Amino acid sequence: MTTRFDGTDSYVATDDLTMAVNAAITLERPLLVKGEPGTGKTELARQVASALDLPMMEWNIKSTTKAQQGLYEYDAVSRLRDSQLGEERVHDVKNYIKKGKLWQAFEAEQKVVLLIDEIDKADIEFPNDLLQELDKMEFHVYETGETIKARVRPIVIITSNNEKELPDAFLRRCFFHYIRFPEADVMRKIVEVHHPGIKGELLTAALTQFYELREQPGLKKKPSTSEVLDWLKLLLAEDLAPEDLKRDGANALPKLHGALLKNEQDVHLFERLAFMARRQR
Repeated sequence: MTTRFDGTDSYVATDDLTMAVNAAITLERPLLVKGEPGTGKTELARQVASALDLPMMEWNIKSTTKAQQGLYEYDAVSRLRDSQLGEERVHDVKNYIKKGKLWQAFEAEQKVVLLIDEIDKADIEFPNDLLQELDKMEFHVYETGETIKARVRPIVIITSNNEKELPDAFLRRCFFHYIRFPEADVMRKIVEVHHPGIKGELLTAALTQFYELREQPGLKKKPSTSEVLDWLKLLLAEDLAPEDLKRDGANALPKLHGALLKNEQDVHLFERLAFMARRQR
């Protein structure tokens, strides 16, 4: 089994990204991956698992998620109810403990890839509450008195959309990588993976327009990689030619712009640009 990641046929990984993944594996530290939404952070973990032929576990973080849930949860209410009903199972506290994703990863017989997705959605104390567990790869279960240690240290990949700053103590324990938005040459490779054989002229026209759109001053939400892939899928489905994509000042919105622009402020921005262009004629 290989322990080196070099990308996959379905995921274009830049040299600096593969270097970061392999460095984190070598150091046995969590890999913290930041980048704007749609740059493939979550998919990276899945592709690492696929490339190394390892099982994968996902812990998707929400604003209400607590760090304890990643370890285990003790259902005291159910135990109290069962004791009132005279249930036999009440005598074993383990019947009321639900294992979290970290516990599952720690007790796995083989190395696994553990994805902690969008850690910045949780409370600011969330990363600090996992410091020791991720560092020592063990935790204590107070209800049973046992200590859960990782049989095989998992590969931990943590993603963040930079919605809030993460604590310094947490950052020190991670290997950090920022996924920059792909340049046009890398984007061409990504498109070729998802839309093999796309005509060069159409792709050039579409990507030129896409990057111009991203650079438009005042844009609230820049379209991402996943959105340009959806847009290209629509262009191909409609069998549009490069000349169909041409915009002039009177029609500033791109064809099928609903795949690229995801809020009314950005649509209104381009409508205002078109209106101003018409007035200047």
